[in-house]
Amino acid sequence: MNTIIPFKTVILTTALSGLVSLAAMAQDVSLKIHISGVAKSKISLLSLTGPSIKTVVEHPSIDKGQTATLTIPKALLPAEFVLRFDFQELESSNPYPAEKHIFINDQNLELWAKPKALTNPDSTYFQKDEKENTLMTRFSMENFKKREQLGLLQNFLMNYDQPTSKFFLLGTTEYDGRREQYNKWIAAQTEQYKTSFVSNTFVFQHIPPIVWNGTEKDRLNSAIEHYFDGMNFKNPAILKTNEIKEWMNKYVNIYGAMSTTVALRDSLFTLAGKRAIEKAKLGNPQIYGWMVDYFYNGFESFNMKPGIKMLEPYLNDPSCLTSKRQAIEQRLKGIETLTIGSIAPDFSWKLGSGKTVPFHDFKTEAKYKLVLFWSADCQHCKELMEQLHPWYQGAEKTEMMDVFAISLDETETEIPAWEKAKLKLTAFKHKRAEQGIRSPEAAAYFVLSTPTMVLVDAKTNKIVGLPENLAQLEAEMK
Repeated sequence: MNTIIPFKTVILTTALSGLVSLAAMAQDVSLKIHISGVAKSKISLLSLTGPSIKTVVEHPSIDKGQTATLTIPKALLPAEFVLRFDFQELESSNPYPAEKHIFINDQNLELWAKPKALTNPDSTYFQKDEKENTLMTRFSMENFKKREQLGLLQNFLMNYDQPTSKFFLLGTTEYDGRREQYNKWIAAQTEQYKTSFVSNTFVFQHIPPIVWNGTEKDRLNSAIEHYFDGMNFKNPAILKTNEIKEWMNKYVNIYGAMSTTVALRDSLFTLAGKRAIEKAKLGNPQIYGWMVDYFYNGFESFNMKPGIKMLEPYLNDPSCLTSKRQAIEQRLKGIETLTIGSIAPDFSWKLGSGKTVPFHDFKTEAKYKLVLFWSADCQHCKELMEQLHPWYQGAEKTEMMDVFAISLDETETEIPAWEKAKLKLTAFKHKRAEQGIRSPEAAAYFVLSTPTMVLVDAKTNKIVGLPENLAQLEAEMK
């Protein structure tokens, strides 16, 4: 009997083959650390792969002259890490942090470390046959020398005051020639050391061409047009590097340099996402999905609805292996549902008397009700509260609007922080959603990040505004 494999399964299997092959070859790796020069130290290994830096392995304390062995699970490899020492120079000293950036692939490592001198190769070094970090050190030194000369020539030409002279033309020709030679060297190094994990970081050093005789706008447009030159989007191993995030941040910042208004910023960042995703779409589906995730995270943090809507077609593409599909779909549904003029979702609210009433039935003389989702541990929320609460305490504001502050704090550290923070926000009505971001209240309002504000007409319970900041809130209170 012939078994028919669904088309989507075929794509998924093919897409994962690159990363699966890396994981299959990898084994748990040990990192043996000999410490000297300090009385004792805590040791932590922080992964740089993924949306945020997180501790994956740690040793609570190691004394001077002793050895600690960390075991790194094969599922995390290969990858870039930060090796952190919280050391005490003397037994009575307070801990002091020191960090070293390292690469780990499939080789067991041994490191002799002086936490006070992590950048000194005579004091902190790996065993003689260590591969990845030794290669990276050698490449970095040679790369610095080559880029230094290019940088000097570029700075000179960018500031030269006679761009029509023969001398300038000769200089730009010399630069372009050296740039091409440099990019060929990068490509050759990548190919020569392709079996090493660190070689996947070399591609991010590629230098695009420069428009010498154009305006600053021409240069920015050229940088955008050629930004992805030299990038191999078919290589899924680049997703295991930390450089891909920094490289994409620089790309988005080019668009940011052209933004003069919030509306233009949103438009340009949406365009940046569209162009980048279309490039990644031609490569490995894992990279394609990562690119969608990257821009969704950015759009969500700035509440860029045009950008989030731009992502919708990619959700229907089976070769787009995004990990944010459900979140994006929920956000899109929220954008369609929470519109001006629609009825605000209802939820229960406990009165001071202990009685519970529906939000829709809450009796008030105010013209508006503001639903505010926030977290005491959220920096953007703190900034908003520092502006909103003093502004709201004005007599005319409290008469015009009731504020329903719904906390999404839920962990053992977050809840005490909320209890403390709300004591300073006495003008607001407070409630904590028991399940945080997964609570019925957050789900009803399609909340995926905080702060989120919804301005509601107190009589009709219709949404009259979706302000993103205090200025917009004030403008929508007519």
